[in-house]
Amino acid sequence: MFTTLRMLPLTLLADTFSHAFGAELPSNLDNVRRYTESYVLALWHNRLYIYTAAAVVVGIWFALNLVLKKKKVVTPVSPWRYQTTETEEKKKYPVKEKVEHVSGLKIFYGSQTGTAKGFAKELAEDVKNLGLISEVIDLKDYDPDDRLSDECTSKAVCVFLLATYTDGKPTETAEWFCKWLEEASTDFRYGKTYLKGLRYTVFGLGDSVYTDHYNTVAKCVDKWLWMLSASRVLTRGEGDNNVAKSRHGSVQADFQAWKGRLLTRLQALARGEKKKCSGQCKNGTCKSKKKKKQQQQQQQSGAEDVAGDAGKCSSEQKQHHSSEEELVESSSDAESSGEEEPGHGSVIDMEDLGNVMNRIKKVKKKEDGEDRQKVKLSKMSNGKTPEEEERREMITPALRDALTKQGYKLIGSHSGVKLCRWTKSMLRGRGGCYKHTFYGIESHRCMEATPSLACANKCVFCWRHHTNPVGTEWRWKMDPAEKILLEAVENHQSMIKQFRGVPGVRPERFEEGLAVKHCALSLVGEPIMYPEINAFLRLLHQQRISSFLVTNAQFPDEIRNLVPVTQLYVSVDASTKDSLKRIDRPLFKDFWQRFLDSLRALGEKQQRTVYRLTLVKAWNVDELKSYSELIALGQPDFIEVKGVTYCGESSASNLTMANVPWHEEVIYFVQQLANLLPDYDIACEHEHSNCLLLAHHKFKVDGEWWTWIDYERFQELIQAHEESGGAASTFSAADYMAKTPSWALFGASERGFDPLDTRFQRKNKAKDISGC
Repeated sequence: MFTTLRMLPLTLLADTFSHAFGAELPSNLDNVRRYTESYVLALWHNRLYIYTAAAVVVGIWFALNLVLKKKKVVTPVSPWRYQTTETEEKKKYPVKEKVEHVSGLKIFYGSQTGTAKGFAKELAEDVKNLGLISEVIDLKDYDPDDRLSDECTSKAVCVFLLATYTDGKPTETAEWFCKWLEEASTDFRYGKTYLKGLRYTVFGLGDSVYTDHYNTVAKCVDKWLWMLSASRVLTRGEGDNNVAKSRHGSVQADFQAWKGRLLTRLQALARGEKKKCSGQCKNGTCKSKKKKKQQQQQQQSGAEDVAGDAGKCSSEQKQHHSSEEELVESSSDAESSGEEEPGHGSVIDMEDLGNVMNRIKKVKKKEDGEDRQKVKLSKMSNGKTPEEEERREMITPALRDALTKQGYKLIGSHSGVKLCRWTKSMLRGRGGCYKHTFYGIESHRCMEATPSLACANKCVFCWRHHTNPVGTEWRWKMDPAEKILLEAVENHQSMIKQFRGVPGVRPERFEEGLAVKHCALSLVGEPIMYPEINAFLRLLHQQRISSFLVTNAQFPDEIRNLVPVTQLYVSVDASTKDSLKRIDRPLFKDFWQRFLDSLRALGEKQQRTVYRLTLVKAWNVDELKSYSELIALGQPDFIEVKGVTYCGESSASNLTMANVPWHEEVIYFVQQLANLLPDYDIACEHEHSNCLLLAHHKFKVDGEWWTWIDYERFQELIQAHEESGGAASTFSAADYMAKTPSWALFGASERGFDPLDTRFQRKNKAKDISGC
């Protein structure tokens, strides 16, 4: 049906053609009609192929046209005509060439512990994110004599990250750079404009606890660069390790705040802005009063920095530069804004002299106003400083992360507990620590803790690698003693429970280990700094836990005010003032007087007292006579002599394995020392800890040593003492002593190892240095 309908138009066309010409047409017309009809039908049936072919042809045609158009040659314009047109266009619409204001950032660092190096790398990454080139340079690999002057024309901004080390000296890596810069700043051969054109800024890393040397290196480098006419693009930043006084809470936070200002300043310099007010000034004065005030503050701070540092860098510089000159010429804001100030030795125009004197008067007037304001605020707050009103936590987030990685269980904001390796050893029956040999401590029942992670020394052999904070007084938030003890015991028990089912752990000792019997307050820091130390000790004794307190002999008053403890230690790391300063690196200025007074305070105690001597070969092993004099001063009951434990490489200390004495060397030292002490003799030995014990003759009863402790008897005595409110007669060390077993004595074949345990020899494994 459908086919018939499609053929109908063709049939009608053929009929129409036939009727038009009539019957008279010859018969061959019929043939034509039939041929035409068949041809048209064929085309109709193959129409799809026809359409496709047509489309292909059209496509080829368009493609050829496009190709031919591209290859078509355009007649070029006459070169003379073109050049003339280009010149006219340039004259009509001049194009400004792109000027590079900052080619990049060069970050120089001098680091001892790696903190400055880490800051340098962090800053370099942030600068790269701004699209600027950055380069990190270790000052130990940099020769300032050959290369520093090149920075004057390099369009790079130089950043100096400098740490202050012992006694205000630069780190070993920055020592040569600082020495050269100091000499160049006063050497007439270099001239006062030697570094003119160099743009720089300085960030210092220090600790305000060292009041005389706080960020001294950074201040001096800033001063010396300025003296050589270098331009400061940003006021010096100062990072403070002292959490209590740090402006932002930690040295890391101080650096982050300063870095933010530096990155903002770099962006402004890269845009060509010479002034911090982005050029929105009128007649040299900022329109914004707020910005004007900030500029004045920065100008004053820059002046104070340079003026205050003059006497710290060198006495010669202080004589050559008066404070008024420094106030005029050290404005960091003026330097960064590109304004030229009179240099050293230059002549000031008489017309400018009035402006100079006005600026000096304004600065002094502002200082007086601020002093009055501070007095007013002090009166309003009843004499309390903001630090007293709101104290900070001792443990910063960065410190918390570092101590947690070392295995500490931190308590509150300033305390901690850690499982001693000897606790683990005795749980497995592999022997106890030297306290077990000397005094009968059950090592698997001993909790090593501290209520204060802060310390007043930075000893070269510190086995915590100085990760703990330092301070000379308590300036942090304080947790109650009840909370510290409760969480310390809970954390200790939690760590003991992890040994349930561990191969080799003795079931009976595991159960005993869950009940804490002893507390060694020697984990880290200075426990006696904790203001509630007496309350903490009383809580220990109420729980029938014996107390072993270690102090670094820098707090004599606290020692005198201390309640009775089971055994009180004083660390005697050196016998002379110079060696003590070199080994302990104390924070107190009067450290030697405090040290001697602490020994006298120890001698006033009635309970057991101990001197702890740590031998460091080539440092303090040749001071026998001086040691004997210190022992006569404090008259301790016992003297522990121990070879220093090497804790691995540390950037904070140059101690090596060469400084660790052999056990036979320690024995020889103790024998020589005993010959100088008529009231003492060698009582015990613990070979594994490289330690020996000298005991007073009063602990030798009928020819036998009684160095061990009767812990039950001590608990009875301390309970009676507390119940009487201290009115009862104070008990003495002789009231709770116990007989020392033969295996613990010096000269025994066991050499201090408990025969009830089995000695374990560790093979091809790193030595665990933790423990008391």
